[in-house]
Amino acid sequence: MSATAHAGFDWHPHFIALVDAIEASRLQGETTLCSLAAEQSEFIRFNAAQVRQIGTVSQGRLTVRLIAGARHAYSTLTLSGDRQADLAEVDEAVKVLRSALQDSHDDPHLLFDTTTWAQSLRRHGQLPDPAHLVATVTARAHGLDFVGFYAGGTIVRGFASSTGSRGWHQTDTFNFSWSLYDPSGRAIKTTYAGDQWSDAVFAGKLADAAARLPVLKLAPRALAPGRYRAYLSPQALDELLSVLNWTGGFSARQQATSSSTLYKLHTGERQLDPRVHLTEDLALGVAAGFNDDGYVRRNVTLVDAGRSVEQLTSARTAREYGLSTNGATSDEAPSSLSMRGGDLPDSEILAAIGTGLYIGNLWYVNVSDPMNARLTGMTRFATFWVEDGKIVAPIEAMRFDDSIYRILGDELERLTQAPELVLNDASYGERGTGGHKLPGLLLRGFALTL
Repeated sequence: MSATAHAGFDWHPHFIALVDAIEASRLQGETTLCSLAAEQSEFIRFNAAQVRQIGTVSQGRLTVRLIAGARHAYSTLTLSGDRQADLAEVDEAVKVLRSALQDSHDDPHLLFDTTTWAQSLRRHGQLPDPAHLVATVTARAHGLDFVGFYAGGTIVRGFASSTGSRGWHQTDTFNFSWSLYDPSGRAIKTTYAGDQWSDAVFAGKLADAAARLPVLKLAPRALAPGRYRAYLSPQALDELLSVLNWTGGFSARQQATSSSTLYKLHTGERQLDPRVHLTEDLALGVAAGFNDDGYVRRNVTLVDAGRSVEQLTSARTAREYGLSTNGATSDEAPSSLSMRGGDLPDSEILAAIGTGLYIGNLWYVNVSDPMNARLTGMTRFATFWVEDGKIVAPIEAMRFDDSIYRILGDELERLTQAPELVLNDASYGERGTGGHKLPGLLLRGFALTL
């Protein structure tokens, strides 16, 4: 990523100045839609409980869409933060877009919001100062083979249309994931994310992971393929639902083309356990409440009492298939997925397992049978064999292959009481927004294949 504006840069007045200039340059019959993605982030990489890489990134990207009738074109610019330089860039971009429209064809599926609205969310968090974080980690993790990656800071999303709509989403969040390694090469992975950093919470999570390190020194338990009683952590469930997201599990477009991984759920042929409730919940505040087509996003009930209720419908899908948009983004994937919890306290998870698997993480998850929502992947770190409510051995990595209709259906025994917020930890090109708030799952059976 390339650093642009200086540290502590206020993107809001800069964005408004650019938008005002763009809208002032419009010709009769033209509409402009402007979207901003910006951040001020700290990145720290640890190895052996010492800093191996540290840096600050301040960057912003502006996407300008020019629309005339049913023709449209867009351009994305990297902003410098220097107002005069950026004004010159956007002025040239609008001229290029106007020229491009002359050679464009009408888009039969073009749809954008023409109403006027205003929305602003500014959530200020309590993030650790980098120097303080480094001191805390090096002190707390002294003597441990601690490998981790911290990303935290302010993330901004902005929107403005020439119809008068204005949207602003600004949040302070952090995402810290780390692993404690044993000389055997096995490890325990832990994550800590949110908007209110606490040294005590970090220390508690680190201590819990360190307390399990002696188990990794034991001879790993070899399991034969078969179905095993198992607990899946919120992080493991996040891996499963994330795959359903990017394979169109909740997409109206994918459902309309019979390619959704949850096709049978949406047609009513299959259903999940009645305790399963899934909602695109914008109240989590981890994703912008508006999209790049100018629509205000709303909460969408996706699954209620185990049955499909609604899919996420973007503007283009609504226009093409005669549906009503519900403010979904163009990828029609949940960005604030929330699932209700159940009655299992975290303190009773091991006792509830009895004898079986404790699965902290799943890796390399993909779809093995789209029409039956079968997913495959690997167990890896923080997977243990439990006997009589106690962790007794690590498990060698094994492949699983099971259907979400079993995991969230026939095999679901209990849900944990307190769902956990798992933030999007993507940082390729820019820090991602969004996340899932999910409980852990106790399953009667989970299929390991090899």
